[in-house]
Amino acid sequence: MVPGTVFAVTAPAKSRRKRASAKDLLTAAVGAVPGGSTRPGQEQMAEAIERAVKEREHLLVQAGTGTGKSLAYLTPALLVDGPVVVSTATLALQHQLVERDLPRLADAVEPVLGRRPTFAVLKGRHHYLCVAKLEHADEEAPTDTLFDDAPPRATQWLGEAGKLGKQILRIQSWAEKTETGDRDELDPGVDETAWRQVSMPSRDCPGVARCPYGADCFAEASRVRAREADIVVTNHSLLAVDMLAERNIVPPHKLLIVDEAHELADRVSSAAQAELTPEAVERAAKRSRTLLPQDVADSLAEAADSLTVGLADIPAGRLTTGLPPHLHQAVLLIETATRRGLETIGDIKSDDPDPVRKQQAKATLDELSTTAQRLLEESEFDVAWVEKSDLGNGRRAIVVAPLSVAGTLASRLYDERTVVATSATLTLGGRFDTVARALGLPAGSPAPAPRAGLTPDATPVSGDGWTSMDVGSPFDYPKQGILYVASHLPRPAASGLPDQAGEELLKLVEALGGRTLGLFSSRKAATQAAELLRARTDLPILVQGEETLPILVRKFKEQKESCLFGVMSLWQGVDVPGDACQLVVIDRLPFPRPDEPLAAARAAAVDATGGSGFSAVSVPIAAIRLAQGVGRLIRSTGDKGVVAVLDSRLETARGYGAFLRNSLPPFWYTTRQEVALGALQRLAKS
Repeated sequence: MVPGTVFAVTAPAKSRRKRASAKDLLTAAVGAVPGGSTRPGQEQMAEAIERAVKEREHLLVQAGTGTGKSLAYLTPALLVDGPVVVSTATLALQHQLVERDLPRLADAVEPVLGRRPTFAVLKGRHHYLCVAKLEHADEEAPTDTLFDDAPPRATQWLGEAGKLGKQILRIQSWAEKTETGDRDELDPGVDETAWRQVSMPSRDCPGVARCPYGADCFAEASRVRAREADIVVTNHSLLAVDMLAERNIVPPHKLLIVDEAHELADRVSSAAQAELTPEAVERAAKRSRTLLPQDVADSLAEAADSLTVGLADIPAGRLTTGLPPHLHQAVLLIETATRRGLETIGDIKSDDPDPVRKQQAKATLDELSTTAQRLLEESEFDVAWVEKSDLGNGRRAIVVAPLSVAGTLASRLYDERTVVATSATLTLGGRFDTVARALGLPAGSPAPAPRAGLTPDATPVSGDGWTSMDVGSPFDYPKQGILYVASHLPRPAASGLPDQAGEELLKLVEALGGRTLGLFSSRKAATQAAELLRARTDLPILVQGEETLPILVRKFKEQKESCLFGVMSLWQGVDVPGDACQLVVIDRLPFPRPDEPLAAARAAAVDATGGSGFSAVSVPIAAIRLAQGVGRLIRSTGDKGVVAVLDSRLETARGYGAFLRNSLPPFWYTTRQEVALGALQRLAKS
């Protein structure tokens, strides 16, 4: 099968059907929606993807909010022979594709293709019910591992009246009816403790051939469906694991579409990250104690105690000079004990009478052993740090992560497939090169991003194996929104919300009468802002953390005069079109904090080579976060409002201030407070 090959549906011999194009399918899909019509950027994006597949060239597409990029990439995907994989960063978008976009698209294009396209969703193994674990669920104790030995008793679930017992019984009842075993289909859902008892992480699975319940495995069935579908929808986390596992999870394919591509590098970093905790070592000792000699099991328990002691006196933060002596000794004990344990267990044979228990123990030991070896190597390509929770749960951990994943992406993302990466925020400072480097694309490739307004000039820019284009947005940003920078405020210094910034916020919110989404750099600042407005206004003030996020967003939409204040998770994914959100306030530029270990290490590495770590690392991170936050304002063609940034550096900082502004939609720009207040007052009366 040649990359980019398209298929033609064979009609009866007398009238061979003309091969459909991406434009044909897009027209059919949009035409099936009452009042629907294609948008210039949407059409250009679909045709560019079709061309990229034929020419076997990777493509970066910036598609602003309102472009309709889902249909723009799904329609050309249907022309590719074999499965096409679509990866998303959020569960919300994954759900939207599978539950809404793809069913509608399949109905609309069936007459054009002469058949109904198929699609499937592919999730990590732990999202599916494990029959092997379910079979033991009513006889095992509610611990972190189902297969730990426990004293026999009438019930291990605290009785049928217990919450956990009720949830397990409900899962057992659901298991008799479900066809997919997908956790998302269990309604109402169950908590994480209950689901852990009936699901199997990938590392713990002995494999279909060795598992006595392999023929009934829901996770394996999902992979079979994925191999047979036209379009497979997955997520960045599983895609990252697939790359690190030599691409043996996601079915073979010729086209990969990465939506929300600005998130991919971080997800790969997370997948490549590992940690050691005393609790994990203790769990390993419990899981393997019936499989190991007493002295080996005891050495694991001693290693856990040693790690507890080693972490006790070390402050949280990056380890810049290697492992401290006590911590080094603890990690060495863990490596030695886990290696001895793995040698004792050995290979798991196909006729092993207890393959699941052995695989769980072996996987746990192997993960700890690999992490310990990685920490002991103290590679210049890794970053290590100590984490200590401030939530009161006593969590202590030593963590290791790659300094960069660009090399991993370069070697494992692009081979033997065409990759289309798209997002509303792929250009930084008006150029693609920063994001391209982060995604592992070769240097010296196309950098300028053709600006696109209502009639975008989205001519692709070609380079070394990849092409970039900006198809713009249907929104008229200069007429729909104002970007106001409070340049008269002093440069923010201390954490929290400065008094002058609080007064500025109060004036803006009062001018509009609520309808404000406040995006803050810290929980302290969000809380201070809420206290200020609650004390001096009668407006309903909603604060992240006081209720669940879905409930807060629903109340924000329904209560017209309300304000919603929160931190980083509100900066993306909140979609509130209409007049419920006409003011977005950002308290300060979202640079990474100095105590973020990875960002600090990456900046230091750039500094060490004579570059500027701040410019190369911190500024791009802030640019993406800022663009995501600003993007909460205009969500439809009828929206109007103001983005107010209470950080004067966006106007006054030489160099990076202009870079950050050029990374944002082209709002009408002002630093005059009276202009912003006047616009908000007019909106309040409209």
